[in-house]
Amino acid sequence: QVQLVESGGGLVQAGGSLRLSCAASGRTFSNYAMGWFRQAPGKDREFVAAIKWNGRNTRYADSVKGRFTISRDNAKNTVYLQMNSLKPEDTAVYYCAADGQSFRSVLVTTVSEYNYWGQGTLVTVSS
Repeated sequence: QVQLVESGGGLVQAGGSLRLSCAASGRTFSNYAMGWFRQAPGKDREFVAAIKWNGRNTRYADSVKGRFTISRDNAKNTVYLQMNSLKPEDTAVYYCAADGQSFRSVLVTTVSEYNYWGQGTLVTVSS
């Protein structure tokens, strides 16, 4: 069974930065792409960023492109999300997720393609 544990959320002023971490255990971390999603109150869960199993490719939602950076350290079984220039509309619970297919050749952005999820960490951006 895969376990994902996020950390690093909190309260920050608009324009500030936060770094989220997600520690994984339970299967070979380096064989799977990882993603970050977020869910604001009253809204559906949405894709934020994803990184390929080998770390060589990334993909971002248009709303965060140029401000957020996803990275991974396969030696530490950890994926990160560096969030800069935060805006109030970035306020949400952020979830990390593990791709359900190993060594996938493309990065996927739909919730249904990720079959393991963390418990989420709350990010609140004040104006």
